[in-house]
Parts: sequence; C-alpha cells; structure tokens
Amino acid sequence: MDSQHWRAVITAAQAGDRQALDELVAGWLPLVYNIVGRALNGHADVDDVVQETMLRAVDNLGSLRDPDSFRSWLVAIAMRQIRDRARRRTPERLEEAAASDFAELTVLRLQLEGQRREVAEAVRWLDDEDRQLLSLWWLEVAGELTRRELAAAVGITRQHAAVRVQRMKERLETSRGIVRALDGACPDLRELTGRWDGRPDSVWRKRLARHIRGCAYCGGTRETVVPAEHLLVGIALVPLPVGFTLSLAFGGKTAVAAGSAGWSAKLLGALTKPAVAMTAGATIVAGGAYVVTQPPHAPPPRAAVTPTATATSEPPPSATPSPSPTPTPSPSAKRKADLYGTVVDAVDRAPDPDARPAALPRRPETGVTSTGGPKAVMQHRGDSVTLSGRGYVLVRWQISPHSRPGGVVMPTWTGLKGELFHVASGGSRRMDDPLPGAPNGYATGMGGPDIGYAVLPPGTQQMWQNEYFYVDGTVTLTQNERGCDYGIAVFPSDWEAVDKDVNTGPAQGAIRYGLVRDTGTDSAPVPQYVTRATPADPATVPQRSRV
Repeated sequence: MDSQHWRAVITAAQAGDRQALDELVAGWLPLVYNIVGRALNGHADVDDVVQETMLRAVDNLGSLRDPDSFRSWLVAIAMRQIRDRARRRTPERLEEAAASDFAELTVLRLQLEGQRREVAEAVRWLDDEDRQLLSLWWLEVAGELTRRELAAAVGITRQHAAVRVQRMKERLETSRGIVRALDGACPDLRELTGRWDGRPDSVWRKRLARHIRGCAYCGGTRETVVPAEHLLVGIALVPLPVGFTLSLAFGGKTAVAAGSAGWSAKLLGALTKPAVAMTAGATIVAGGAYVVTQPPHAPPPRAAVTPTATATSEPPPSATPSPSPTPTPSPSAKRKADLYGTVVDAVDRAPDPDARPAALPRRPETGVTSTGGPKAVMQHRGDSVTLSGRGYVLVRWQISPHSRPGGVVMPTWTGLKGELFHVASGGSRRMDDPLPGAPNGYATGMGGPDIGYAVLPPGTQQMWQNEYFYVDGTVTLTQNERGCDYGIAVFPSDWEAVDKDVNTGPAQGAIRYGLVRDTGTDSAPVPQYVTRATPADPATVPQRSRV
C-alpha cells in the first residue's frame, strides 16, 4: 500500500474511526513484533513489550503531527520499550528462559537455508545492545526501514549509526564463523566445547573465536562467504505466531489510558464494543484483543509484509525432487494406522563401504521446534529435549569411553503423541567403524583396547555418527547416561540435509555411504526405545516399545 493510503488511515484513526484503528494496528503489528522479537531473541518478555509498544502508540496517536513519520515514530517507541525492559530486569530474570527462540522461529517460518540460515542462527551470539541494533539493521537491509529511521530509533546521528552498524556487523560475522565451525567436525573444537553448556554468551564467543582464528580446519570454508546484507535483502518479516494475542483494552493500563481526556478515550472505548473484524490475518474481538488466527492443518503462513515497503523476492531455491503424491484415503485406512509401530529396528550388519543407499522417501515438512533450540547438547543423565511439529531431526552421537567406558544406557523417546520414524543413518561411519588415523584401525567410536569399550545392551541397534528421525507430533528425547560416558546433540533438520548426508561416501574420504531405513509408509522402522507413556525414569523404557 502507498503512503497516501496510510496517511488517510492514520488521520481517520486519530479522528476516532474504529475500522481505521483496526487496520492500523493489524498492519503494523508484524513490524513491531519482528523488532522486539529479534532484539530480545524470543525472551518471555516479548509479548509484554509488544503490547506496551502498541498500547503507547494507540494512546499517543493524537500527538503525532505528521502521519508520514508514523513508521519512524512507532519504531522509536518500540526501541524505548526494549531499553526500558532492559533497565527493569532483575538478576533473577536474567536467567529466565526464552519463550521461543526467535532465531529458530526465523529459520522455520521463513524457511531459510544455507548462509541465510547461518546469519539467523548467529544472532544468538550477539550481546543485547548488538541484538537491538541488528533488529533494526536487519529490517533496513530487507527494505522495511531507512537508515534515517534506524538512527532516529536509536537516538543517534546517521554518522554515528554507520559506525555502530559496522561494529555490529563485524561481531555478526565472527558469530557466523562460530555457527559454521560448530556444524563441522573439528576434534579440537569438540574437546574445547566439552565444558560448554550449549548457551551462547560473550565469554564463549571470545573463546571460540580465538580457537577459529588459530585453527586451519575451522578457519577455512568450502564456499564463498556472502556478506550478511546481501543475504537479507528482500527477506520478509517473520509472521506472527498462531495464537499471538494483543490485548489493548484490558487491565489497569487500559483503564488509565481510557480515562485520559481527548481522542484516546474515544478510540479505546471503541475497542471494547462487541464486534469482530478480520484484518491482515488478525482478529479484533470484543474487548479489544487481537488474536492471530489460522485454520487447523493450514499450510505454514506466508511471510508478512509491512504496509509501507515493497518486498523484493528472494532468489528461488534450487530444484529438489518433488514428494510422491499422497495416496487417496481408502476404506482400509484403519488397517494402515494399525501398521504403525509394528516394525522396530533390529540389529543389522554395516553395509559395504561402496554400497550406495536406497532413495530417501520425502515426507511432508512444516518444521520442527525444539525446546533446546537449533542445537541441544545433552551430556548428562536426565538431560532432555522436546520436539514438536512435522519434519526431520538429527541426533548426533559422541561416545567417550576414554572418560568412562562400560555399558551404554540408551536414550529414550517418551510421551509420543503422533508418529516417529527412524528414517536414515549417516555421518559417513558407524560408531564401531575405525576412527580416522587410528593405528591399524584398532580404535573405533566405541573405544579401544587401551581405554576400554562402550558396550550396547544385547539386541540394540548399532548407532551411526548421525541418526535421522522423522517426527509428526510431539515427543521427548532423554539422555540416560549411566556407565559409559556419552553425549548426543539434537538438531532440527530437513530432507535435503538427510539426503546429502547419506549420499556422502568414500569418494569424499568417508568410510561408507549412509543407510536409508525409511520405506515411506507407516511400516517404516521406529526407534527401539520409544513409548507413548511418560515414565518417572525414562531409562526404564523397554527396548521393543509399543507405540
């Protein structure tokens, strides 16, 4: 929409037009949500800060003299609320967990891949002040804000803003290098991060950056690194999450605003009248609560676009194999459902190193969210992560018999709602394959004669370095270490990553190609240790569970 239209909408809202106010709030809510969400990286305070920003904008709309400056005025309000929130934080709230990791939300909802995904994940490693500036700079390079508006929102000159942005970009590039290195297989880096709890912070950013600068493996890159601003051009806003509620007419704050003299009382009073109006993917209901709506089983929402900027398209992704058509449901659907969970992995022999894997069936993906973020590192008994959604998940093994050999108490999948399949094994080797560079091949991922061996329970499937699963629902994975020391890292993934991993074979210096387990049907294997129950001790899940 053009600026002339929004000038008319703002003027009408200032005069008390409820429909205009509906349109104004619904149209600009995504911009505020993205600024606050990225600045706070999805902290539990995001909803409160967004609500306070919109409430103050509505309450002070009459003081805005020039409707053309509405966007910069609104962004400045949002930044003030973010800074006020930082000043109000108590030591106890500093450790409060994020409500939903905004970096992960950005990746999933905008379906970012490659270096674009890397930029989004690098945001976690920035300090609060840098994240606040990046929340505006990201929108500047995406075409949603101007440099003048960025500088005004931060309260500095354009020249000072240029210096601040440049320093922030340097730290962002350092953080991108960390994300890239953590996805690699540098043994020295694995040893360094053995003491890391998996939470990005400035101390570990400096430690990891120092390692990367002195490491030929981590410092190198197999592809040209594209500047972040080139990757972000044209990326639209992250859509509001389903169920996001913006209440502008409840509670003491509203009472104070509505009790003030002038037009604000008229506007807020209008919000309390019984009515439902659908605008821009949001619903305003009786009482003035904006609720993002989406029908059940609807496809992922398209990225929202701010009303004052024309979104430029991203380069189209490279072509990938299309999923097979879904068969039309038949009267035998109940029999198909009964088949689920009847095939549990059994012990098998490692395929020949030159044996290529079967084709990997492509299952539908809408994205998987993880309570541990994009990389949950579980190193101790009782560590767990809950996965929700529909898509692929990588579980990467790291067994440490040099620390403590002995029997392995396997991780378990509990509280399953929906379906869970074991679709593929990769990482270029099984854990009982010889380690690269080991003399005479006597040492494997399961140990060696000089340090002892990790021993699996009888009948347990031998793990590969990378194990891939497909989740359609919700399930919790728990690390049950007792005996042999081991760790697992859990990453939401996608079909392309799984297919690439299992097809990386000896030609690239690996030990063997991967193994595809998925049949594409409900008779595909499920993990050996999985249950719909939620036992007090997850380690007690039987090996051949009923799901």
